[in-house]
Amino acid sequence: MLKIVNLLIATLLTISFTEVAQAETTTSLTVVVNGIRNKTGEICMRVYNSEKGFPDSAKSEVKSGCTKITGNSVKQVFSGLKPGNYAVAVVDDQNGDHKLNKDFFGIPKEGFGISKNPTVSISTGTPKFNNASFKLDKNTTINIFLKYSLDP
Repeated sequence: MLKIVNLLIATLLTISFTEVAQAETTTSLTVVVNGIRNKTGEICMRVYNSEKGFPDSAKSEVKSGCTKITGNSVKQVFSGLKPGNYAVAVVDDQNGDHKLNKDFFGIPKEGFGISKNPTVSISTGTPKFNNASFKLDKNTTINIFLKYSLDP
């Protein structure tokens, strides 16, 4: 009987430690968007974990959300992110389609922003994931400044 009790206790302890070892740590990302010019519409954000689709489509999007414009800055928290490399794309969505509208030449017609605030011009083109990505291994806050035209 004692052997059965010891075996049962050992089994329960093993199961408990296995669950603790498999528990994955997650972090939260707070995105603060500054420089909003419009008084209406939404600020839409996409969080990416790879270059696929960055910054225009949802192919590698892991989190997203839109926040009503209430002033010249907004803040949104994305929780439950696994440690890793991420990049964020932001749009000042004025027509409710939740995407960055561009003209015939591919130049943005709405305000936009990218994590790490890279230069966006005709000569640099659309920023690449590795130029906009950052390491997320603890709760982090980033600031993104909106642009309403291309950089010179």
